[in-house]
Amino acid sequence: MTGGTVPGQPRAEVGGWATARALCVLAPNASPMTLDGTNTWIVAEPDSPLAVVIDPGPLDEAHLANVVAVAEQAGKRVALTLLTHGHPDHAEGAARFAELTRSPVRALDPALRLGDEGLAAGDTVTTGGLELRVVATPGHTADSLSFLLPADSAVLTGDTVLGRGTTVVAHPDGRLGDYLDSLRRLRALTVDGGVDTVLPGHGPVLGDARGVVEFYLAHRAHRLAQVETAVESGLRTPAEVVAHVYADVDRALWPAAELSVRAQLDYLREHGLIELP
Repeated sequence: MTGGTVPGQPRAEVGGWATARALCVLAPNASPMTLDGTNTWIVAEPDSPLAVVIDPGPLDEAHLANVVAVAEQAGKRVALTLLTHGHPDHAEGAARFAELTRSPVRALDPALRLGDEGLAAGDTVTTGGLELRVVATPGHTADSLSFLLPADSAVLTGDTVLGRGTTVVAHPDGRLGDYLDSLRRLRALTVDGGVDTVLPGHGPVLGDARGVVEFYLAHRAHRLAQVETAVESGLRTPAEVVAHVYADVDRALWPAAELSVRAQLDYLREHGLIELP
């Protein structure tokens, strides 16, 4: 992930109520990679006693207990946990959270599931009258999912779209071609599906979903062109490309940037645009 602002009319603060059905509890794991921390989402119909939690976050006992308490203060019992993907800052606490709430965990990756049901693209999750539609958004990781919340014209994007900065294509699990397809899928939701709000896995809520997804697509095209030009100028290793292309980015983020560069180099090779061993 890289820092900086993105378009999309970001809200001033992270955490709290984002829509009529979505409440964010911020995990205390802020870092250059996680921004303000992981956004754990409590999602429920306003008049329902049942809630779904998306990404319980790291294995932090105080945070997990706080998520349960916030749900209870809102008059909700956690009936189901969903995971956008398996990175520890989103999923490490899921097993313990399942113990605290006695609720199943559903994920695309079978290794992360607790219960009989998984998740797949096109699934519709219904709990307490709430409807969430599963959208396949691989690229950041192979198992990345987003969740469409039609009643609020919103989409929960995990790490596919962030509230600030841009995300990492986590090579080798993440693949740039998949990621670009996922961004186009999200853009279609903003054009044809009525989605106007992004509820990200990190950073503030974004109120211009189409604007931010189009920015992400343009940013990826720009970076890809920079990487191709760097290789054509004689740079050969991912580290050399990072030092040239990401020279204006905080060096603390260079290891993450190198993952994205490796994914970009693979993409360029696969499409016959560069030749590297």
